[in-house]
Amino acid sequence: MSTLATLLSGLTAGVVEVVDLTAPLSPQTPVLQLPAPFANTIPLSLETVSDFDDDGPAWGWNNLHTGEHTGTHLDAPVHWITGRDGLSVDRIPPSRLVGPVVVLDGTAQVAADPDFLLEPEHLEAWVAESGPIPDGAWLLFRTGWSSRGGSQETFLNADEQGPHTPGVSVAAARWLAGSPVSGFGVETVGIDAGGAGAFDPPFPAHHFLLGADKYGLTQLQNLDRLPTTGAVIVVSPLPVVGGTGSPARVFAFVEKG
Repeated sequence: MSTLATLLSGLTAGVVEVVDLTAPLSPQTPVLQLPAPFANTIPLSLETVSDFDDDGPAWGWNNLHTGEHTGTHLDAPVHWITGRDGLSVDRIPPSRLVGPVVVLDGTAQVAADPDFLLEPEHLEAWVAESGPIPDGAWLLFRTGWSSRGGSQETFLNADEQGPHTPGVSVAAARWLAGSPVSGFGVETVGIDAGGAGAFDPPFPAHHFLLGADKYGLTQLQNLDRLPTTGAVIVVSPLPVVGGTGSPARVFAFVEKG
């Protein structure tokens, strides 16, 4: 039996499960809020073109209004100044959007401290316990933050000092940029920590990863349904010509034990 036939057989038999890692996209989906004087993207809205009426008696369809970086979305290198000469979302090789998954679980630390940062020692401890990160892998940072996705206020978790959400330190961002990963995925609104605007450099996950031809993936959910290793991810952004990113549908194939 061929490899693809084996996969289809596994899906049919329920031996392989497809886990949807995508947050539903709606007008209520939390959206990043940058402070003044910076401009912000728009949330999703739908504009009716026809709804089985005089404008289209047998069909319904909508115009879609939203930003590239809304909901579960991919960050392409050209999204950041360090990657501005790199790939736009339409030019990312599809082979880079499918690969092995490694999951690093920080739920306990984040429950105790919403500003928790991954450091190189956390990443190195994961490697020591679970083995080397495979070439082309997507490292997904599980935090449990997706449970807050029903409310912009609790999801962004901001006060007068700014947002408080977990992420990576400057050193960990540099570590990931030098690793064999294709991308880094999170449950939060962006791949950087809420307080990362005050780091040096600011927003180091964007700075180092996108500058190294790595990709970001945000607002994931159901990471608790993935094993530490062994799953395969499929990231499906729209190939927006010249796009700095795109909302994406993200799946994982998980072999059931």
